[in-house]
Amino acid sequence: MRREMKTNFTILLAIGMLALSVASCGTDQEVAAEKLHVVEGARVESVSMSPVEDYYEATGTVRSKTTTVLSSKIMGTVISLRAREGDKVSVGQVLIEIDNRDANAQLQKAEAGLRQAREGLAEVEQAINAAKSARVAAEANQRLADSTYARYQSLFERKSVSPQEFDEAKAKQEMAEAEARRAGDNLKMLAAKRQQALAGIDQVKAEVANGQVFVSYARITSPISGVVVAKHTEVGSTAAPGAPLLTIEDGSHYRLEVAVEESQLGKIGMGQRARVRIDALGADDLEGGVSEITPVTDPMSRSYTVKIDLPARQSLRSGLYGVARFASGQRQAIVIPQKAVTQRGQLTGVFVVDDLGVARLRLIKTGKSYGESVEALSGLNDGERIVVDGVANVRDGGKVQ
Repeated sequence: MRREMKTNFTILLAIGMLALSVASCGTDQEVAAEKLHVVEGARVESVSMSPVEDYYEATGTVRSKTTTVLSSKIMGTVISLRAREGDKVSVGQVLIEIDNRDANAQLQKAEAGLRQAREGLAEVEQAINAAKSARVAAEANQRLADSTYARYQSLFERKSVSPQEFDEAKAKQEMAEAEARRAGDNLKMLAAKRQQALAGIDQVKAEVANGQVFVSYARITSPISGVVVAKHTEVGSTAAPGAPLLTIEDGSHYRLEVAVEESQLGKIGMGQRARVRIDALGADDLEGGVSEITPVTDPMSRSYTVKIDLPARQSLRSGLYGVARFASGQRQAIVIPQKAVTQRGQLTGVFVVDDLGVARLRLIKTGKSYGESVEALSGLNDGERIVVDGVANVRDGGKVQ
């Protein structure tokens, strides 16, 4: 009997405590409702599916269309360096001078040889002129001797002159003929010497030209107009053939080189237009055209390189990060304003407002950006309402008016 009374008492006590707990819980909810945070100035909009432009994005690096690395063709000490990083240079401007005394000495030697060869040619020309005069005189003497011999031969046949006189005329004729022949041979010999002298002059001229080329190697000029982007030497350093000294890039023609997945092969073609965003230039996008597509895919990254010509901008520089966007049609998606998105550490979310006006933070996954809007890939349904303005004032569980 006592045990039954004790059991009943325990049950009644438990029921009473439960009633008190329920009453207390209700009271707490009423207090919480009374203390609910009210948000003013927040603007709410409904989200819905809408057509958006579909595109493929590829990241890459800005590079100059023309980059030139200056190097020396000779060994020598850098004695003058007339450019540094950031300097603008023009075609033909002397940028580097190298000590090249050996080449100067060789050039002076070749020039002296050229002067000597020309003096020798002048002497041969004088001798040729004298030989021509001597040949003319010898030919005239031969003609006289021939006519004299012909007269004496006629007189000798008529026995009007003695044999001795005839023999003397014949000897003079033979001597005149030999002298004329000797004058002709001498002129031919001098003509051959003249050809040798001319050949020698040509050879020395080649040596002079070669020396001038080697001397010119001491003065390194810019082959393009552009900007010096790298300096690899200093005054006093030794320049070796092929070693880089300065790097110059064409500052008026830049392009973005992006890595495109091999799955996009065939979807991007030559001349195709693309929107390019370079963060260093600000929010405005650039528009460029595809000018080159590498035909080989990188086996490591499974991508190939697409080069996009960019419009001229003074602030463009090699090495800048860029994103290219290639349009590929339209599709349906939920797009929300960027300002409606809130970041909590590495989590992304929006405030969804229910039918009672209470805002609840909901995590979402975002996708592609469209100007000041962003695609919501998951976490939102068509027709739901979210806070799009005044997000900073909204708290989870707050009431939006």
